[in-house]
Amino acid sequence: MEFTHEVHTFGPVYDKNSKILILGSFPSVKSRENQFYYGHPQNRFWRVIAAICNETLPETVEEKKSLLQRHRIALWDVIASCDIAGSSDSSIKNVTANNMDVIFQKADIRAVFANGDKAYRLYQKYCAGEGQPPLIRLPSTSPANAAWKWERLLEAWSTSVGQKLNES
Repeated sequence: MEFTHEVHTFGPVYDKNSKILILGSFPSVKSRENQFYYGHPQNRFWRVIAAICNETLPETVEEKKSLLQRHRIALWDVIASCDIAGSSDSSIKNVTANNMDVIFQKADIRAVFANGDKAYRLYQKYCAGEGQPPLIRLPSTSPANAAWKWERLLEAWSTSVGQKLNES
């Protein structure tokens, strides 16, 4: 397994109207190539968000950003830099976390969702602090999470994220 030191090279998506924050761990190789979140065509993130928001699947980066902002969703990753082998979350080490206050100080975030167990554990270890909104762990939308078939994955995300979107 060959490790490389990688730095997150694209910023968060949010604005002052954002109400929920969805966090991944660190961009995959494909996302790093595309310079945007969830760039692997087999990752189900954009399908899930489009379904929850009752919208068509966004194709371009601008369409994806627009979808998130229309529904007051902020998107970022827990990690600013790390050593990683390819796209493997299980290989991540030597973590430097992003400063979540960048978003918390500018938007009224009411809930934080971790896209998968690794993002959840990393947030708890490096980012969790007093006065922050509750952190909710969701099943990963990654194609590596084959145990979660589409219907079950969508139900889990709809129950949590969909409910918070309807509250805000």
